[in-house]
Amino acid sequence: MALAKLGAVALDCPDPGALAAFYAGVLGGTVEAEGDGRWVDLRLPEGGTLAFQAAPGYVPPKWPAADASQQVHLDLTVEDLDAAEKEVLALGAKVLDAEDRRRGWRVYADPAGHPFCLCAC
Repeated sequence: MALAKLGAVALDCPDPGALAAFYAGVLGGTVEAEGDGRWVDLRLPEGGTLAFQAAPGYVPPKWPAADASQQVHLDLTVEDLDAAEKEVLALGAKVLDAEDRRRGWRVYADPAGHPFCLCAC
């Protein structure tokens, strides 16, 4: 028996609405802002929630860097890496790892600097 159920994965960022819009463009879903916009939920089509929280003085993680660790990242599975890459770049992502384009994943940063991977399914 589980002790708890995952409610959401929350990312700190400087602009929750903008980052929620980025991930809505990548994953689909419905953006729901609460109150003053310092907390925004993205309700995902398959269930679950990705949340975004305003963090004063936010400093993005560096990848890879032992002194400014990423702490957590999202692995997003896609059918076509090349097509998905074009779309996330158009939405504002930045390439973090362009070394080996033949492997089954690629590393990017979202507009707030959080690392995420596109992974071939």
